[in-house]
Amino acid sequence: MSGTGGGTGSGTGSGTERTDVLVIGSGFGGAIAAYHLAAGGAKVVLLERGPWLKGEDFDHDFKLGSSYTRIFDFVVGDGMSVLGGNCVGGGSVVYFAAMPRAPGFVFERRGSIGRRMWPAALTRDTLDPWYDRVAEALPVSQQDWPDVTYAGGLWAAACAHAGGTANPVPVAVDNDRCTNCNWMMAGCRFDAKRSLLLNYLPAAIAHGTEIRPLHEVQHLSRTDDGGYRVHYNVVDGEDYRVHDSSGVIDAKLVVLAAGAGATPVILQRSEPALGPMPYAVGRYFSGNGERLNTAIVDEDRVREVLGLERGDGLAYAANQIGRGPVVANWDRLDPSLPEHSRFSLEQLYFPPGLGTILAQAPGATGPTWFGVEKKEILRRWQSWLTVFIMVEDDNEGVFGPPPATGNAMRLSQQMLGRGNLSYHPTANTLRGWSEADAAVRDILERDGLAEVMPWTNDVVGAYTVHPLASCRIGDDPASSALDDRHELRGHPGIFVTDGSAVPGALTVNPAMTIAALAERAMPAIVEAARERGVPVRYGAPAPDGSTSGRRGVASLAGGLTRR
Repeated sequence: MSGTGGGTGSGTGSGTERTDVLVIGSGFGGAIAAYHLAAGGAKVVLLERGPWLKGEDFDHDFKLGSSYTRIFDFVVGDGMSVLGGNCVGGGSVVYFAAMPRAPGFVFERRGSIGRRMWPAALTRDTLDPWYDRVAEALPVSQQDWPDVTYAGGLWAAACAHAGGTANPVPVAVDNDRCTNCNWMMAGCRFDAKRSLLLNYLPAAIAHGTEIRPLHEVQHLSRTDDGGYRVHYNVVDGEDYRVHDSSGVIDAKLVVLAAGAGATPVILQRSEPALGPMPYAVGRYFSGNGERLNTAIVDEDRVREVLGLERGDGLAYAANQIGRGPVVANWDRLDPSLPEHSRFSLEQLYFPPGLGTILAQAPGATGPTWFGVEKKEILRRWQSWLTVFIMVEDDNEGVFGPPPATGNAMRLSQQMLGRGNLSYHPTANTLRGWSEADAAVRDILERDGLAEVMPWTNDVVGAYTVHPLASCRIGDDPASSALDDRHELRGHPGIFVTDGSAVPGALTVNPAMTIAALAERAMPAIVEAARERGVPVRYGAPAPDGSTSGRRGVASLAGGLTRR
């Protein structure tokens, strides 16, 4: 347990705990920073709001108090709800391990500000070597058709029947260890999913990083020597509404990686102590343009039209077999199309729970998300095929005043909270969703294969599992909170490396891009630490000792320091 001395002032009391670098959050942005800084010689403490679970701790049930409720954070806002990780390893523990790279046109997007959103120095070509570092570290592999599950095969066959294409998705999964249990969203019991618990985090610990779970950072203040004081509460392991104690740690440099739903809230709450924040802190939030459609498959038509047969008398009935996304349709990721008309369509397994609540009954004569007709489609749940849509949204989200503690007002002992995010889709975002919905219907309703309905927004508003852009990088101080090296404008020594730094929707799963940007930020963060008296250097290999990724970025690292 960490020290609790030092009070809330900005001085440096003799009883206050100190470290070189304090990392907030243990997802991709936090784990990568902790590893490189510790491997380079810095003393690193990492504070994580959620619990620390290992493979054998992940439960295959939905009971209150199971790993499923302990490792998620579901925050309901005004028009947007955010589902994220709440555990050591962050989103990597609960994600589906899909790791595509963002298409090149993403980096040229203009978005809601009407001009290039991304820093001029960042393009797909300049980010590719950093993508390579991540691919080596996890590692990431390209699935092939023999790896595709029943659900992915059905989606691929339907895309081909409609005259389109389908692509196996690159993943951070060890297929030899995967049992196709379809519980990967609740953590992987078999260590087949290459979460951060298996690479960056153990490597960071091996180099001396101290990870402290159930530590929720509240705000930052300054110390007299130019560093930062991090104020935290220790959260009860059973009831997250209860705080067992509080404390502070002083650090020469802080890396914020609490997620796009929490990082801006911490900075907003820090404003009275630190002074004005950049205008973009807590603004320009993106839900990665996400939306879900559920298709109720006609088993007979699948057999007759697509010629699919499992060999046991069933054409499909396979929703319970497989794993997360394995096949995507990328036909509309065409740079020649206008912005907001480009999107991906990805087959997805979404386990019972939120999906059974928000899925709507196609063709219902009464209510679509509850009632007799909804009960009937729930009876046929094995014939569901879920399609995950990612469009270019308009960065509509804005965070209101922060809650008293944490990133949300806790409504239950675990998982559920009410946040201060407001999100009201613009005509551009609505058009993107409408075009993507129509594309899904065109593929799956052709020749009577299925009936399709999008998940309802009536219950919790729009929803995202990939929050982005609430403290984004950019060249324009008026519309970006961070410079292109991820340092917070006006607050030297504070860096942000999580999804909040990504400028906008990516049209694909964002984990690979978040991780690549974090890798790219490390030379500048190391240099800033050195300028603050931390004896650290940049140049660690991949966590397993591989060096090809390091060689690939060797010529780039020098250009990313302030010198």
